[in-house]
Amino acid sequence: MTGNHKIAVVNWLYSGLFLVVAMVVIGGITRLTGSGLSMVEWQVISGAIPPLNAEEWEKAFDAYKQFPEYQKMNYHLTLSGFKGIFWWEYSHRLAGRITGLVFIIPFIYFLWKKRLSKLEIKNLIFILFLGILQGAMGWFMVKSGLINNPHVSHFRLAAHLSLALLLIGSIQWLILKIKYPDLKGLICWETIRFPLATLCLLLIFIQVVLGAFVAGLKSGYYHNTFPLMNSQLIPWDSFARGDLWDNGSFVQFLHRWFAWIVFGVVVATWLKIRTGYCTLRVRKYSNYLMLMALVQVILGISTLILAVPLSLGVAHQITAVILFSLSLTLLYHVRHCGEFAFT
Repeated sequence: MTGNHKIAVVNWLYSGLFLVVAMVVIGGITRLTGSGLSMVEWQVISGAIPPLNAEEWEKAFDAYKQFPEYQKMNYHLTLSGFKGIFWWEYSHRLAGRITGLVFIIPFIYFLWKKRLSKLEIKNLIFILFLGILQGAMGWFMVKSGLINNPHVSHFRLAAHLSLALLLIGSIQWLILKIKYPDLKGLICWETIRFPLATLCLLLIFIQVVLGAFVAGLKSGYYHNTFPLMNSQLIPWDSFARGDLWDNGSFVQFLHRWFAWIVFGVVVATWLKIRTGYCTLRVRKYSNYLMLMALVQVILGISTLILAVPLSLGVAHQITAVILFSLSLTLLYHVRHCGEFAFT
């Protein structure tokens, strides 16, 4: 691949990465505004066109009225209010369609021009598979809320967000491989930095998934005090209600305290990199990760104490994605040691 072709492919992948992150952000807003069940059908082609006149809006609203969310929770909703929640869910789905087109059309072009290696093609096919699976999981999640209990399954929400992270990670890893190709003899597996960076990525991923459980169970609205939960360090009485993974108090407890484990590992990684031999690029991303971890802790506590205001809830989710992205970038670069990494 020539320099210009490499730049074109990387820019294309960056545009796809940006769109996937935008989808995650819009999805977070959709969830926090209670808009996720406003579109009760999944029409891949015709669903791209929103209601365009009063008759079509009434038809969409009437379809929504047939389901429990309207009948049990939003029975007071007017057509104007319905439009407000509809547009968020529509925007989320439209972003998915745009992302698909932005990925598929250039992919076909680069294949035709033979600008992709066999390994890159395999990686891109895997990314395409993840994207299709993500769309299907999104609808599978929505279907779980179109029943007597008008709330989406927190398990399916966690799966939906997990796939989004895998998609982001797969695209970003491919970008890194193209921009900074592996050089034989420059892979450093033996130092403690590599397992620490790997642990950072794994723990951040788990913490984000726990956050999805908190969101799905709406347990961010419980125990809005810190550090105690209703004057208790461990609210044992709250844990006695039903299955633990369906218990909002238990899930919030896990998300609260697992965060400190994650933060501790990030600090340990940062200190190890700061005090040992490392490349400038590794030091840079380690500093970024440490800074964003501090920001995320402050955001998490503030979001909890203020009972999840929209702005803080969205910021908390965006920062989680940034942390995941930074930890992945750090892991990639910490594998290498050599002159090419000092730039």
